[in-house]
Amino acid sequence: MEVTNMKANLIVEGMHCGGCAKKVETSVENVGASCEVDLASKSVAVEFDDNKVSLDEIKEAINKTGYKVN
Repeated sequence: MEVTNMKANLIVEGMHCGGCAKKVETSVENVGASCEVDLASKSVAVEFDDNKVSLDEIKEAINKTGYKVN
């Protein structure tokens, strides 16, 4: 199976500090993706293999932490 790395930029409401950013990072990593959080712009750049995890699953993982993905 070919690895298909996908990238997406998400806006996440409710992040205010480094602890918030860490929660989001952990939730993304727990579903098998990687990310970089920009707290100032409240954005999360995610990279994932869409054969292993979908963008919807990543969004759901973030939403479960109490933050809202737009």
